[in-house]
This record gives sequence, C-alpha cells and structure tokens, in this order.
Amino acid sequence: MTATMLKASSVGKSFGSVEVLRDISLDVAAGEVACLIGPSGSGKSTFLRCINHLEKIDGGEMWVDGERVGYRRVGNKLHELKEKEIARRRAAIGMVFQQFNLFPHRTALENVTEGPVIVKGVPRKDAIEEGRALLERVGLGTKVHNYPSQLSGGQQQRVAIARSLAMKPSLMLFDEPTSALDPELVGEVLDVMKDLAESGMTMVVVTHEMGFAREVADTVHFMSDGVLVESGTPAKVLSTPEHARTRSFLAKVL
Repeated sequence: MTATMLKASSVGKSFGSVEVLRDISLDVAAGEVACLIGPSGSGKSTFLRCINHLEKIDGGEMWVDGERVGYRRVGNKLHELKEKEIARRRAAIGMVFQQFNLFPHRTALENVTEGPVIVKGVPRKDAIEEGRALLERVGLGTKVHNYPSQLSGGQQQRVAIARSLAMKPSLMLFDEPTSALDPELVGEVLDVMKDLAESGMTMVVVTHEMGFAREVADTVHFMSDGVLVESGTPAKVLSTPEHARTRSFLAKVL
C-alpha cells in the first residue's frame, strides 16, 4: 500500500472573523501529484501555507510524512513546536511561490547552495556540485554565475525550483508558480514541473493551468469559499464534474 505523504483532517483556518478554510480533509499519497483549483480567494494558497506551518491552523490536524505539522500532542493537549523544530521539519518541504524570492545579490548557483550549506551543514564543495547538477536539470546549466537581474522571470522561477530541490524535500508545494510570468515563459516552468512529477516527486500544486492539471495531476481538488467542493481524477473533475459550483467555474476557465 502506498504511504500517505500529506494528511489533512478537518482543517480550519480563520483570519479574524473571516473563515478561510472550513473542514478541509485531504490525503495525498507519496509520489502523487495533487492540483488544487478554484477561484481566487477560495483558500487554496492559505491551505498550502498551512502545510508547512507558515500559517497556523485553528482546527483539525495535519501530518506530513507521518509527522504532525507544527504541534506535538502531550496527553489531550497540543503544544506548538519550538521554532528550531518547526524549521527542521519545514526544511523537508519545498515551496515555490508566485514570486521568486531569490537573493538579488547572489548568483543562481549561490541561491541554490545557500540552504544546504547554512541549514543542513552540507560541505560547500558538495553543495556546489549538487547545485550545478540541479541547475542543469532545470535547463540553466549555462546560467550558474548569472544574477537574478540577468535572468528572465521563467529562468528565475526555475532557479527557485532548483533551490527547493537542493534541500532534498519529501514534498514539493507550488503556489501558482506561473501566475507572475509572461505567457511565453509559462511552458518552460511547467516542463520542469512535469519532469519532477515523472521522477516520482510528491507535489501539491495550486494552479490555474488547467492543461497542466489535466495532463500531469493524479488528483484534482476544487475549492470554493474555503470548502473542498469536489475531488477526483482529472478526467472526473475537469470533464464530468458533479457539482454545479465546479461546472460554473470550469465553464469560465476552460
């Protein structure tokens, strides 16, 4: 039986009086690609940020690779983990945001090697060798010494992906990774993500790219107003959705 990499059970999250996640339950198996789709403001990005405890959940429970996210249970009480332990666990989860968040004063290679050297204590020589290999993998083998300002948006996003992979994560999260890109640059980033999926990386992807979801995802999950409305295979959710809300959304984006 395939192990569960991500398990969310009745997860809730509010910002003040606004409930942004309501009773979200979702399992993602190891090696699975799960795409979250839905209108802006539906809670998709917030859910993603809860997975690595960038946002604290207000209800329910969440586990990644068998470890409870953000808390430990003592008796009947949950206690938030110390920041050092949260950081250790977060290092096993790669996250690629809409914005690239690269260090502007560091080259592509330096951006990729920084995490392994400082956070994981990898010898710099080994980190550089691995960083070069990762940049080659994402099609940037000739750009290792370029600074972010010398790279296109698509190239910067591919550096960001390589940077996440350098930490050897067990789970990769993508928060609309192509939304800030010019249309002609979207494909080069999606191609890298397809390669990752084919290599067996477990991925949770918030996306508006329905073609990618149809082609690459194992499961598609439609969210609206903080609720997980419908889940299933890409063929089921995108071609024969059960819920009127899903059909209404897809009619506007397909």
